[in-house]
Amino acid sequence: MPNTFLGLMFLELSRTVISTCTAGVVLLVIGVLAGRNDVAEARGLDRIVALSNLCFAMPLAVFSMEHFFDATSIMQLVPAYMPWRLFWAYFVGVGLLAASLSIATKILVQASGLLFGIMMFSFVAMMDIPGALGSPHDRIAWVLLCRELSFGAGGLCLAAAAMERSRGANWLATFGRVVIGFSAVFYGVEHFLHPLQVPAVPLEKVMPMWIPGRAIIDYVTGAILVVTGVGILMTRRMRSAATFLGSWVVLMVVVIYGPILIASMQDPSTAVKVEGINYFFDTLLYAGTVLAVAKAAAKLREGRPAFEQNEFPSAERTPGVAR
Repeated sequence: MPNTFLGLMFLELSRTVISTCTAGVVLLVIGVLAGRNDVAEARGLDRIVALSNLCFAMPLAVFSMEHFFDATSIMQLVPAYMPWRLFWAYFVGVGLLAASLSIATKILVQASGLLFGIMMFSFVAMMDIPGALGSPHDRIAWVLLCRELSFGAGGLCLAAAAMERSRGANWLATFGRVVIGFSAVFYGVEHFLHPLQVPAVPLEKVMPMWIPGRAIIDYVTGAILVVTGVGILMTRRMRSAATFLGSWVVLMVVVIYGPILIASMQDPSTAVKVEGINYFFDTLLYAGTVLAVAKAAAKLREGRPAFEQNEFPSAERTPGVAR
C-alpha cells in the first residue's frame, strides 16, 4: 500500500494538503457548472472575464480549509489583544467557505462580496498597516498590504457587478478600481526592482532556476502591471486594461505557478506543499480580483448612452450608417 499512489496520498500527505486540494477541485466543478453559460456566450478575452467568480471563489474555499485544519498556526496571526484567538481562526474559515460558495454559485454575491471586502479591510487595519509601519523598509510588508487591500477591493467590485446600476454600485466599483490600479502600478515597479521574484504579486519567493527566461517574464509582467494599472485608474480604459491584466495573471498561474505547485507536491515536506498551494491560489485570487474590475466595468456600462460605450469599438460600426 505505501508504494501505491493511494498510499502516498493518504499516508504521506497532511490533512491540510488533502483538504485544500479537495476544496479547490470541488469549487472548480461548482464554478464551472454555474458559469458555463456565461463563458459560452462571451467572445475573445471576455471569456476570461466570465471566469472572474470562479477565480475568486476557488482560493477562498482553499484558504477556508487551512483555517479548519491548521487553526493552531493561523491563530498566531490574530493580534494578541483579540480575545478567543482560536475562535476567530475558525470563524474566518466559516466566512471564507460561505463566501466561496456564494460567489461561485452567484447567489447573494452583493452581500458576500461586500462582507468579504469589509473583512479584508479589517485585516489591513489590524495587521497589515501596523506591520508595514513597524517595518517601513521591508518591501514584503508593503506588498502584503497592497495585496490584502486589492483582495478587499475585488470583493467590492464583485458586489458592484451583482447590483443594479446605482450610485452605490458606482461608488463601490470606483473605490475598488482605484485601490487595484494603484496596487498594480506598485507591483509593476517592484518587478523592475526585483526581476527574479515570482510574477504578478512580487513576494519573497524566487522563480526556480528551471523556469526559462525568468528575468524576461518579470520585466514583461512589470511593464504590463504598470501600463494596465494606469489604465484601470482611467475610467474609459479600465475595462480593457483590467481584462488584459487579469488574462495575463491567469496565464502566469497556469504556466508559472502550476509547475511550481506540481514540483512542491513532490517534496516530502508538508510546509513546502502548503507553500506551493498558497502561492498558486493567492495569485489566482489576484487574477479574480483584477477580473472583478472588468466585470464591474461591463455592468456599469449598461444603461450609459451609446456614444459613451466605445471602449471596445466594433468594426461593424461605421460612421453615418444607422444600425
